[in-house]
Amino acid sequence: MLIDGVFSGGGLKGYALVGAYQVIEEKGYQFKRVAGTSAGAILACFIAAGFTSKEIEELLSELDTLTLLDPRKTILPIPFMKWINLYWRLGLYQGKALENWFLEKLALKGVYTFSDIEAGSLKLVASDLTNGKIMVLPDDLESYGISAASFPIARALRMSCGIPFFFEPVKLKVTSTDTIIVDGGVLSNFPMWIFDNGNKERPILGLKLSSNSEEMEPHKITNGLNLFEALFSTMKNAHDERYISRKIEKNIIFIPVEDYKATQFDLSEDMKNELLEKGRSRANQFLKMW
Repeated sequence: MLIDGVFSGGGLKGYALVGAYQVIEEKGYQFKRVAGTSAGAILACFIAAGFTSKEIEELLSELDTLTLLDPRKTILPIPFMKWINLYWRLGLYQGKALENWFLEKLALKGVYTFSDIEAGSLKLVASDLTNGKIMVLPDDLESYGISAASFPIARALRMSCGIPFFFEPVKLKVTSTDTIIVDGGVLSNFPMWIFDNGNKERPILGLKLSSNSEEMEPHKITNGLNLFEALFSTMKNAHDERYISRKIEKNIIFIPVEDYKATQFDLSEDMKNELLEKGRSRANQFLKMW
């Protein structure tokens, strides 16, 4: 059965998305169009490129996630220098290793640019901080004076996965100025709205790395750090939560992974397997009733 898919962000917690995809594939569902933010964008790209769930699991099992952290070399090798880089470079890590990994793996399927996949089959969400707006790739590239067909998917993925302050932002050269692009999760972490044009051709299935609204605990704000965490969480989710109604919730597999951190790049094999199993378990439960 052909369906469309939308996958949420969540950093390293995205292993759970792969587990859910394995069950979806086993049950005979096939994604015609896919969309995602951050970790969800990675899964969406691999599906659009033609990878099976088993192949995606193998790619991730071979990956040492710590190799994706590439701080800039400094003249003075002292810990304080990384905070200087954060101030001037806007991120602790360059993100080049991350983009290169995307490029290398997509090349296994002969996929480099958006012209190498079916038109309209893939949509990724990023955040344009310069102009304060959600950016949908490749759809919005033309408005920046950039050819969508020739734009590298690995670069689009890097834009969607650019966790603020963690990875340096991508700078798009638009006319004479730089446009700063960061993780799509800042403005829309779960873009279930992306295929809603009033005429849905197929069922849309969402995979969301969180509990549903009824199970979510309210934020406890007792100090400045709590306030920052609640602020960032609200920015990520408020836009999408307003769109998700009871009617739409019945088409979403919620995978509660609140006990894991999005930037936990030292995930052990056991933790990776736990996340995969959480995704499988939730997808199995959901698809019995869907």
